[in-house]
Amino acid sequence: MNPASERRGKATLAEAIQVWLSQAGLAGAAKETRVLAAWTRAAGPTAKRARPVRFQRGVLTVEVSSSALLHELSSFTGEALRKAANRGLGSDRIDRIVYKQKS
Repeated sequence: MNPASERRGKATLAEAIQVWLSQAGLAGAAKETRVLAAWTRAAGPTAKRARPVRFQRGVLTVEVSSSALLHELSSFTGEALRKAANRGLGSDRIDRIVYKQKS
């Protein structure tokens, strides 16, 4: 919580939620969820065939439905989606995306 909130004895809802997530050991999961959602928004219609499954240490893992889509994302449009997702997050949290074909 920020010092101003502590002085007044009140916290914003966002601060209270952040404290609760941290104490519950879920702060990392909340951050991961925001990254996965940002990529999904950036991907638009492609998200129907490619699903983000994990975000760890700056690396986003995305499962794709076909080898053709895997090639397209790995070779052509994947970097643009990474940049768009980072813009949506307001910071460069996604350093790299690994695309894997769903088995």
